[in-house]
Amino acid sequence: MLRIFDSGRISGGITQDPSEQIRILKDQLDQAEAVLIGAGAGLSTAAGFTYAGERFHKYFRDFAEKYGIQDMYSGGFYPFEDQETYWAWWSRHIYYNRYVKAPSDVYPTLLSLVRDRDYFVLTTNVDHQFQLAGFDKKRLFYTQGDYGLLQSVNPQIKKTYDNEKIIMRMMEAQGFVRDEHGIFQVPEGGNLQMRVPTELIPKCPDDGSNMTMNLRCDDTFVQDDGWYAALNRYQDFTRRHENMRVLYLELGVGMNTPVIIKYPFWQYTQENPKAFYTCINKGEAYCPERIEDRSVCIDGDIGEVLKKL
Repeated sequence: MLRIFDSGRISGGITQDPSEQIRILKDQLDQAEAVLIGAGAGLSTAAGFTYAGERFHKYFRDFAEKYGIQDMYSGGFYPFEDQETYWAWWSRHIYYNRYVKAPSDVYPTLLSLVRDRDYFVLTTNVDHQFQLAGFDKKRLFYTQGDYGLLQSVNPQIKKTYDNEKIIMRMMEAQGFVRDEHGIFQVPEGGNLQMRVPTELIPKCPDDGSNMTMNLRCDDTFVQDDGWYAALNRYQDFTRRHENMRVLYLELGVGMNTPVIIKYPFWQYTQENPKAFYTCINKGEAYCPERIEDRSVCIDGDIGEVLKKL
């Protein structure tokens, strides 16, 4: 799946006129025989899944005050003193970034644009928002893991385990209460436990070792049977459409891991003269000059662009 790609000179696509960009993208979407969506962190950010600011302080104020943690991302690397505190942090992080729908309609809007088309989603996001919005799970490939899965700290155990039940128990044990919609909220007064009971610390059912998140952060990441099945479906999709009118729709993808989405999309577009590439990303919208005549790069808010479509 990984591809080395020499982008050459960078371009902003066919045109920089916003209204013309939308018109061209509409035309390409209508003409496309297939749509391959490449989704990065910027898509979830546009949907309201921010890791700092008000949303962070609402659910992690106690951790911020005690440990000086400033956002959810950096908190994931904090060396907590014990497993009870570690899982108090991570259960909150997982719950609010995996089991709660994004606050805006960005994902449902995207689905409305491709629901009746031959589409597939390749994403580095781990927040499950595509499935929560109703996307077909057989048309999704989560390359970097899923907040809803655990794995053994022993990477020789090539399995993943659903964590929903244990995460819900951890949230209750910390004192979170459900609102009328069934969503856990901070109780009045804001008093929460910052540790979970020892008996809730997850242990691997196969070897009894500690568990951790199924997230690609180093070479211990477990690619289980489900991961490989999704990879095969993605590769089959690209093979079946390699000479067809494919719209490569890249949303919120930066340069942290360009070999997963960005470089392959550029390469696929270059190799297939019927293909068209679109990048929508605030502050990072560009393409190689060699495919600029078949590209639109929109420097703007993803949610607003999708609504205009």
